[in-house]
Amino acid sequence: MTDNEKILLDHGSGGKVSHAMFSDLILPLFDSPELAKQDDGAVLEVPEGRLAFSTDSYVVDPIFFPGGNIGDLAVNGTVNDISMCGAIPLYISVGLIIEEGLPVKDLKLILETMAGAAGKAGVRIVTGDTKVVPRGKADKIFINTSGVGVIPEGVDVSGSQAQPGDKIIVSGTIADHGITVLSEREGLKFDSDVQTDSAPLNHMVKAILDSGCEVHVLRDPTRGGLGTTLNEIAGQSGVGIRLYEDKLPVRGAVQGTCELLGFDPLYIANEGKLIAIVPEKDANKVLETIQADEFGKEAVIIGEVTDQDRGRVILETLIGGTRVVDMLAGEQLPRIC
Repeated sequence: MTDNEKILLDHGSGGKVSHAMFSDLILPLFDSPELAKQDDGAVLEVPEGRLAFSTDSYVVDPIFFPGGNIGDLAVNGTVNDISMCGAIPLYISVGLIIEEGLPVKDLKLILETMAGAAGKAGVRIVTGDTKVVPRGKADKIFINTSGVGVIPEGVDVSGSQAQPGDKIIVSGTIADHGITVLSEREGLKFDSDVQTDSAPLNHMVKAILDSGCEVHVLRDPTRGGLGTTLNEIAGQSGVGIRLYEDKLPVRGAVQGTCELLGFDPLYIANEGKLIAIVPEKDANKVLETIQADEFGKEAVIIGEVTDQDRGRVILETLIGGTRVVDMLAGEQLPRIC
C-alpha cells in the first residue's frame, strides 16, 4: 500500500485487498508471534495469578492533536486501565473501524504510534480486527482496545478501599488532554506548549507497588476528570474527600482557557495521570516514587480522606471557603477520547 492511497470498502472485505493491508501494513508494525499466526484469536502464555481485563473504545475528534493521536491514546488508555487494577499489562487487542476514504498515510501514522506506545509500555498487540464502513457512517476512524494483565500476589487495590486519614496524590497537572483536544478542534492557539498528557503509567504503578508502601486506591481520572473520579471513590468507599484548591496542579494556559470558556478543570479529562490514595505514613515515599518517574515529575498531594461528609467531595477554596465538588452530570467536552 502507498501513502497516496485511500481506504476502500474492499479493505474490510476479508478478501485479497484486506489481506494485503494486513500483511503489508499492520503485521510489520505490530510484530508479535501471536499475531503472525493469523488465527481467529491469540493463544497466550499467562503467569500464575489473578487476571485483570479491560476494554475501551476511542472516538476522539480530531484524530490528530498536539502530542499524540487516536492510536497512542487507545493503547495508553487500556494499559492504564489495567495498571489501575494493580496489574502488569501483558497483551492488547486492537479493533479498527475505518471510514471509507481515510488516507492510507493517516492510517499508517496511527498504527505506527500504536506500535510505539505498545513498545514503550512493554505490552504486545496480539490480535485484532478491521472493518471498513461507507463514507458518512463513521468519522475517519474509531478504535477499540482490550487488554489483559496479571495482578502480582499480595496486591489489592480498589476504589472501595479509601480510608479516613489517607492522603490523595495526583501524578501531575490536570485537564491537559481535554483542553488540548478541544483547542485543536476549535482552532484555539496557546502561547505556551500545551499538549495531551497521554502516557503509559504501568511503569509508575509498578514502582509504587514495589516501594513496599501500602496502597489503597489507584485510578486514572479520564472522562469526567478528577472531580468525577474522586466522587466515584468517595461513594465506593463510603468516605469523605477533602481537596485543597491551592494544591491543585493546573497549567496557566489550561486554567486561562477554562476560565475563558467557562469550564472547570476538575471535570476535564486526563489521559496520563493517576490518583494514588495511600496511608499518611507512606504518602511522602509514594510521592517521591511518582516524582522519580518521567510522567510524574509534577506530582503533588492534593487532599485527604475523612470520615465527614461521607460520599462527598469538598473543596477548600483559595479564599478560605468550601464548596461541594459534585459528580459531573453530563458530557462537558464530547469526544475527547
